[in-house]
Amino acid sequence: MTAPLATDFTANPAAETGARTSPEAITTPEANTDTDRRDAMTTIPAAAPITEWDGFDFDTRQVHAGETPDLNSGLRVPSIAVSAGYVFDDFDDQVDRFAGRSGERIYSRQGNPTNTVAEARLASLEGGTAAVAVSSGQAAISSALFTLAGQGDHIVSTASVYGGTRILFGRSFKRFGIEFDYVWDADDDTEWERAIRPNTKAIYTETIPNPRSDVTDLRRIAEVAARYNLPVIVDNTVGTPSLIRPFEHGASIVVHSTTKFLTGHGAAVGGAIVDGGTFDWAAAERAGRSYPLITGAPRPGLGSLLDRFGNAAYAQAAREAVVNDIGPTLSPFNGFLLHQGMETLSLRMERHVESTIAIARWLEDQPEVELVDYAGLPSNPLYELAKRDYGADADGYGRTGSVFGVTVRGGIDGARAFVNGLRVFSRMTGIGDTRSMVIHPLTSTHATFAPEINEKLGITPGLLRLSVGIESVKDLITDLRGGLDRVAALEGSLVGAAR
Repeated sequence: MTAPLATDFTANPAAETGARTSPEAITTPEANTDTDRRDAMTTIPAAAPITEWDGFDFDTRQVHAGETPDLNSGLRVPSIAVSAGYVFDDFDDQVDRFAGRSGERIYSRQGNPTNTVAEARLASLEGGTAAVAVSSGQAAISSALFTLAGQGDHIVSTASVYGGTRILFGRSFKRFGIEFDYVWDADDDTEWERAIRPNTKAIYTETIPNPRSDVTDLRRIAEVAARYNLPVIVDNTVGTPSLIRPFEHGASIVVHSTTKFLTGHGAAVGGAIVDGGTFDWAAAERAGRSYPLITGAPRPGLGSLLDRFGNAAYAQAAREAVVNDIGPTLSPFNGFLLHQGMETLSLRMERHVESTIAIARWLEDQPEVELVDYAGLPSNPLYELAKRDYGADADGYGRTGSVFGVTVRGGIDGARAFVNGLRVFSRMTGIGDTRSMVIHPLTSTHATFAPEINEKLGITPGLLRLSVGIESVKDLITDLRGGLDRVAALEGSLVGAAR
């Protein structure tokens, strides 16, 4: 059962206008008369065009979108294509590929048939026009932004984003000469006016920031971005397209750490960029915001990527001008695990969310707990937004994912006692696994931040991040009770020592 959102694929504005681009159109600017002959030379089936599954429900598309049975071998599951390069048909074919007149691949940095299946499937699930698979979530964020910004440019981000993303922005992007400003209150127009500059190239945000589950009002941010002719990049790793599809709320580009919920088992690192196909790059150019990788001609005799690839131009720019150059290529083995993982996404998310709501409700009633940061709880200030964008269960609780924060009594000593008292929850970095996980943000993901920044972000000594897996919810609650018993025992020993 999926979230109570529109499952009709035409909810995407690009689809409503018929502006849909298949993977073949994305990678091949001109028709290839040798397609049949080349297909016969391989046992790797080409990805099915995204449009072949328009109109089907989410649960069907997560199984079928992007793949076509291989008529040569009879294989139903797409094979793993393990080859660094691709054979040219003849001398002229090689010339055409390097001249940009053919969209056929030259080398595996540009793409891989196995990964193409995963890309087409994710684009379908998010409601986009094209996707580009990369080696990690951090590679997805970096490549997405490098496609738009260069030295001397500027990005605006909402303040509450993943700790590793803030480190990426403040360290690596700074070294490349790209500056960032943060907006703490997305409802405050003066903050946006202060932050956005003439050289700003994008607004960046997340659907469900971790560790505090403080969901973002994407529609509000999209309204601001439209006023300034800026694309909105949204990290939907925690939300997943099973719960929320940012393009339906005004986003321009979506990024994922596919390591997490999309693959789902914690065994394959990966990332992805999805092009919504709705941002008007030409209008932004006319308004004074330059995106040369998209609207500029790459070489004499070739039109811009916008001219050649239309509403998939951004994805092609990311693939051709950033991922191909820098090389954060996704392993085809990981690409295989990704498209296999997506087949069960909605089923897993249903279990993740159902268990999380039960656990969050239970934690609120425990005396050792000071605060539960889950936006789907009626006690949370973002509850109404959570219900609006993520829907609610039968009892009225918002379905805002399975990653949230819980603050225990006793500060860092209480947090230590709690974590050391757990058995089923794994003490490790990561989220979105079938296994439940716990980590202490102040001494891990946010350990390098200034105290005043952590204070503003709500990263306190007693805060723990929980990622709820698909184990028995009864066993998970029993495990958490064991951790809280350690907190209670610690408090008891402190009281006794003070007497």
